[in-house]
Amino acid sequence: MASSDKSPDPTPIRGGDQPIPPGKPMSMEQHMLDKGAKMLQSFKPIKQISQHVCTFAIYSHDMSRQIETHHYVTRINQDFLQCAVYDTDDSNGRLIGVEYIVSDKIFESLPPEEQKLWHSHAYEVKSGLLVHPKVPEMIVRPELENLAKSYGKFWCTWQIDRGDRLPLGAPALMMSPQGVNLGMVAPELVEKRDVKYNILTDAIKQSRVEIAEPEWINPQADYWKLHGKGFAIDIERTEMKLRAPFP
Repeated sequence: MASSDKSPDPTPIRGGDQPIPPGKPMSMEQHMLDKGAKMLQSFKPIKQISQHVCTFAIYSHDMSRQIETHHYVTRINQDFLQCAVYDTDDSNGRLIGVEYIVSDKIFESLPPEEQKLWHSHAYEVKSGLLVHPKVPEMIVRPELENLAKSYGKFWCTWQIDRGDRLPLGAPALMMSPQGVNLGMVAPELVEKRDVKYNILTDAIKQSRVEIAEPEWINPQADYWKLHGKGFAIDIERTEMKLRAPFP
């Protein structure tokens, strides 16, 4: 059965170069249908997205694999955020996962086994790796102060960095960059991001010196730092739970 730390069979390619994901261009009829639906439907959950955050993520089962990520954030309340995560902010961006973010207060209420699946955000914020593209630092400062004390759980459903042309296999748990060992983000990834947005991560880091760090980061988060262990998801066949005998 599939596992998030194993590469599945390659996506079949039929005749010549294919787009990613494979498929034919949209028809005129499909364009018309989509425009009509857009006029008639509300899209209320999507319209609650209020922030675009660019940062980096590391696979829990293989910390040599690091990717740039774009999080489109909805704040449900002061203690809980949910993010649709894409590989780019271009119009053809691929939805590669979802992240949930909670305050330190909520995180401390979680069972220890659950806490192991989460990561802290203090280093991401303080180091300048987490940015709000095109938004002045002064405007996002209050949000950065909140995020520095938060924890996230990020499931990647499309491992694009290994060349998957479709979302294949089991979801992969992602970790936050940290300032030690394999948690350090590759300089070339940061430089590429900085050039795209015309920013300097080092300068942003200096501007955030006065952002308060959490007094205590729960050691159950960023589990690999103390234990050197990551997490992978295995898919196993199991008996269905049925209300009545299967016909």
